[in-house]
Amino acid sequence: MQETTPAGLADWVGREESRADRLDHRPTAALAATLDLAPEAVLAEGVLPPLWHWIHFTPLTRSAELGRDGHPARGGFLPPVALPNRMWAGGRLRFLRPLALGAEVERRSRILRCERKQGRSGELVFVTVAHTITDAEGPAIEEEQDIVYRQPGQSGQRPAGESAPDGADYRIRRVPDPVLLFRYSALTFNSHRIHYDQPYTTGEEGYPGLVVHGPLTATLLLQAYRQTHPARRVERFAFRALGPLHAGETVDFCGRDDARGRSELWTDIGGRLGMRAEVEYSLPATARTAAFPLP
Repeated sequence: MQETTPAGLADWVGREESRADRLDHRPTAALAATLDLAPEAVLAEGVLPPLWHWIHFTPLTRSAELGRDGHPARGGFLPPVALPNRMWAGGRLRFLRPLALGAEVERRSRILRCERKQGRSGELVFVTVAHTITDAEGPAIEEEQDIVYRQPGQSGQRPAGESAPDGADYRIRRVPDPVLLFRYSALTFNSHRIHYDQPYTTGEEGYPGLVVHGPLTATLLLQAYRQTHPARRVERFAFRALGPLHAGETVDFCGRDDARGRSELWTDIGGRLGMRAEVEYSLPATARTAAFPLP
C-alpha cells in the first residue's frame, strides 16, 4: 500500500458516501441479549436506544477485500493510511429525536478532517468523519467520529495512563470476556482481529490481550448511566478513549453530575482511566419507568 502524504490526505477531505438500512427488531434484540438485557423489555420501548445505531450501516466487504488486520483494505471511503494500527478514538453525538424500530433509515457520511501529528509513541493520523442519520421525518442523529492510525506499541506492554478520578455517584462493575467481544463483533460485522485473534493481537499489534471495542465500551458506559438515571433523556453524548480495555480486565463504569447540570462518565480499570465521556440530558414532564432496571 502506498503511503499517503499530508498533501494526499487533504484530497480526502470532503469525500462523501451514503448507506441505507432498516432498524429491524432482531438485531436490536440480539444486542440486548449480548449486553445482558431483557430483549422483550428493550423491544417494548419501540425505539432504538442511544448508540445502538452502531450495529447498523455495516460495510458488507467481501472476504477477499479484507486487509491483514481483518478490516476492509485501506482506501475506498477512508484514506489509505499506511500506519498499521487503527482504532476508534472518540466521537460526539446529538440525539435529535428517537428512531422507531422498523424504520427505514439512511446514513450520510462526509470526511471533515485528515491530520498528521506527532505523539509520544510516534506518528499519528487522525481522520474525523461526520454522519447524519435520517428517517422519513428527517435528521434524527448527528455524529462526528474520530479515527486514529498509529504504529504498534511495544509487545505486551500495558500503558501507564492517567489515574481514574474519585468521587463517583455510582459504579457498575463488569468483566468483559472474549464471548462478549465475539458477539459484538458479529453484530457489527467487525472482523478486526484485535477483538478475537489473541496471537495476532499480541504479536502484530503489540497489545497485551484482546481489545474491547471502543464503541462497545462507550455503549456499556452509557447503558450504566441510563440504568442509574432512567428518567433522563440523553440529548448529547461525547466520549474519548484514553487507553485500551482488554478482555478479562475488571472495569467500573462510573458517573457523577457536575456543577453545569451535565454528567461526567468514565471507566475505571483498576485505577487507570480508560474512557472519559460527557452527557447532556433533559427531563421529561413525566418521568418514565426504568426500561432497564438494575439487577
